[in-house]
Amino acid sequence: MESEQLFHRGYYRNSYNSITSASSDEELLDGAGVIMDFQTSEDDNLLDGDTAVGTHYTMTNGGSINSSTHLLDLLDEPIPGVGTYDDFHTIDWVREKCKDRERHRRINSKKKESAWEMTKSLYDAWSGWLVVTLTGLASGALAGLIDIAADWMTDLKEGICLSALWYNHEQCCWGSNETTFEERDKCPQWKTWAELIIGQAEGPGSYIMNYIMYIFWALGFAFLAVSLVKVFAPYACGSGIPEIKTILSGFIIRGYLGKWTLMIKTITLVLAVASGLSLGKEGPLVHVACCCGNIFSYLFPKYSTNEAKKREVLSAASAAGVSVAFGAPIGGVLFSLEEVSYYFPLKTLWRSFYPVLEVIVVAAITAVIAFPNPYTRLNTSELIKELFTDCGPLESSSLCDYRNDMNASKIVDDIPDRPAGLGVYSAIWQLCLALIFKIIMTVFTFGIKVPSGLFIPSMAIGAIAGRIVGIAVEQLAYYHHDWFIFKEWCEVGADCITPGLYAMVGAAACLGGVTRMTVSLVVIVFELTGGLEYIVPLMAAVMTSKWVGDAFGREGIYEAHIRLNGYPFLDAKEEFTHTTLAADVMRPRRNDPPLAVLTQDNMTVDDIENMINETSYNGFPVIMSKESQRLVGFALRRDLTIAIESARKKQEGIVGSSRVCFAQHTPSLPAESPRPLKLRSILDMSPFTVTDHTPMEIVVDIFRKLGLRQCLVTHNGRLLGIITKKDILRHMAQTANQDPASIMFN
Repeated sequence: MESEQLFHRGYYRNSYNSITSASSDEELLDGAGVIMDFQTSEDDNLLDGDTAVGTHYTMTNGGSINSSTHLLDLLDEPIPGVGTYDDFHTIDWVREKCKDRERHRRINSKKKESAWEMTKSLYDAWSGWLVVTLTGLASGALAGLIDIAADWMTDLKEGICLSALWYNHEQCCWGSNETTFEERDKCPQWKTWAELIIGQAEGPGSYIMNYIMYIFWALGFAFLAVSLVKVFAPYACGSGIPEIKTILSGFIIRGYLGKWTLMIKTITLVLAVASGLSLGKEGPLVHVACCCGNIFSYLFPKYSTNEAKKREVLSAASAAGVSVAFGAPIGGVLFSLEEVSYYFPLKTLWRSFYPVLEVIVVAAITAVIAFPNPYTRLNTSELIKELFTDCGPLESSSLCDYRNDMNASKIVDDIPDRPAGLGVYSAIWQLCLALIFKIIMTVFTFGIKVPSGLFIPSMAIGAIAGRIVGIAVEQLAYYHHDWFIFKEWCEVGADCITPGLYAMVGAAACLGGVTRMTVSLVVIVFELTGGLEYIVPLMAAVMTSKWVGDAFGREGIYEAHIRLNGYPFLDAKEEFTHTTLAADVMRPRRNDPPLAVLTQDNMTVDDIENMINETSYNGFPVIMSKESQRLVGFALRRDLTIAIESARKKQEGIVGSSRVCFAQHTPSLPAESPRPLKLRSILDMSPFTVTDHTPMEIVVDIFRKLGLRQCLVTHNGRLLGIITKKDILRHMAQTANQDPASIMFN
C-alpha cells in the first residue's frame, strides 16, 4: 500500500529513516513506512483528524501493554455513506469545497507518476465541458421532441391527417395542390372529426361534433397527464423552477431530478400542453434540462460525489433549459445568473382538491370556454406568434382586416396606418374576452399536478393586452394625427404605429411583473424576436412593470412559491435591516432545554445512540468537557449513525459500553474496558462560529455567501448555542410579521 493512502493530507513517510521522533515502542516493518504498532506519543501531533493512520490505544495495568493492535486500528478507512446527506436537508458548502480542493490536490500530486495518472488528470479537467455538452445535446433533443409531439397532439383535438397520421395540420397541407392563399390551412388531406364521424364539414351539427371531440381529447390528455404524474412521478408536476432555485441553494430533494421524473415530465408536458390548459412548456423545460444535467453528472466522479460541484452543472443546465425553450442562449445564461442560481398554488388550493379531480375540472372548464373563441382555441405559442406579427400584404388574419385605400397591386414593405375594418373590430372583442379568460384560468392552472409553466401564459396575457392597446393607439393616431403627441411623426400616409411591437412590449412587461426578471427578460425577448431596435421600449416596459409589481410586494412568483411551500431558501436579493444579534436567534433560548452536545472522550456508544434517538437534530457540537464548554468540532447526525453501524459490523470488540473518542490521543482505560471507537475522522474540526454579539445582518450575509447549514455561537471560546438556516428563516418570517412555523423543511 502506498504511503499516500496512509497519510493523505500531505504527511508522507517513505521509509523508516524519515521518522525522527518515533518512540521506542514503535515497530517498523519495512521501507514502505507502514507502521504496524505504536503507542500514543508526541509523534502523534504530526497527524491531524483526517489522516488515515489510527493511533494505537493503551490499556493500563501496571504500565504494561496487554492488547495487541490490529490493522483496522491503524487504518482509518473511509466509511461508505459518511459525508452524504439525508433527504430534505441542506448541504454543507464549506465541507464540499474542502473535499473538492482535497481531490484536486490528490490528482495533481499523482499526475506525474505515470501516463495513466496523467490521462486521469486530463479526463478530470475535461469532464466539466463534457457533462455540460451532453446536457445541452439531451436538452435540445428532448425540447425538439416535446415541441413536435405537442403540436401534433394539439391539432389532434380538431382533426387528423389521413395521408400521414403523424403529421399535424400544417404539415398535412404542405404538399397539397388544392390550397389557396386565403384558405391556406384547408386541404382535402386534413379531415375534421365532424367530417369523419358524421360526414359534414359545415353547419351546426359539424360545429357541435367538433366541439364535443375537442372537449373529449382535452379531458383525455389532461386525465392521462395527471394520472401519470400521480402514480409514477409526483415531482413532475408544476413548473419546477422554485424547486430548482431551492436545490441550487444547497437543499436536497431526492428524486426531484431523477430519471423517472425526467421521463414522466417529458411525456406529461406534451399531454398537458396539448390538453389546452393555460400553461406553458418553457418553465418545465428548465426542470427537464436540470434532470439531464443531474443524470449525466453521475457519470463523472468529480460531480457525482460532490454536491457543490453538481450544482455547477445544474446551473448550466438551467441556462440550457431556457435556451432551448426560447432559442435564446445568451438570455438563458443571464436567466440562470439572475433568477435561478444561488451565489403557486395557495395552500388552501393544494388542500381543497384530490389532484386528479382538480386537473379534470380545470381542463373541462378551459376546453368548454376556449373552443368558441378562435384566439383561446389556438395553441398559446401560436397565439403569441400571431399577436407579434405585423400586418403586411401577405397576412390573412382578422387582426389585419384593414380598409385598404392603396392600389392592390402595389406591394410595399411599410404599409401606412389605415382605418380598421370589421374583422379588426371583431378581433378586438374576441381578444378582450380571451384576455379575461387567460388571466382567470392562468391563476387556477399554474401549480396544478401536471407540468405547468408560467412564461408562455404570462407572455400571452401581456401580448393580448399590448395588441389591443396598439390597435387603439393606431386608430387614434389615424383619426387624430394633428394631436400634439402624434403631430411630429404621424402624418397622413405614414407608418408610425406598429401594433405588433405593442404586443411584444406587453408580453415582456407582464412576464417581468410576474417574475421580477429584468436584464435576462429583455435579452430573451430580443433573441426571440430579433428586434434590436426594440430594446429601449422593452427595457422601459420591463423596469416599469417591476416597479409597479414591487409596489405591491417585492416577491416574484417563484419566490412566493418557495415561501408558500416552506422551502429553506435564503434569497440573495432580500435585505435584512433589523438590529437583532446572534444571541437573539440562537438555540437554546431562554427556558429551552440545554444544547445537546457530545464530549470528546468520555461518552460511550450507547450514550451517543441514545442522544441520536431522543433528538431530531442534524448534528451535534463536540466539546472538551461539560465543565469547560470549549468547542472541539461538529459531528453530523448521519455521519455518526453510519460510522457506529460500520464499526459494529467491521471492528471486533465494539459494544455499547465502548468509549467514543473524538480526540487525537486515546485516553488511558482500565484493562477490562472494551475496545474504544475512534471517530475523529468524521469530525468537522473547523465549524463556522460567531460570537453572541455578532449582528444578525452579518450572520445572514455569511449564510448567504458561504452557503452554511449551521453556525455555532460562542462567548470567549465557550459554546453557547447554534444557529441553523431554518432558525434564520423563522426569525426573518417573525420580523416580517409572518408565521415562523411556515418553514417546514430542515
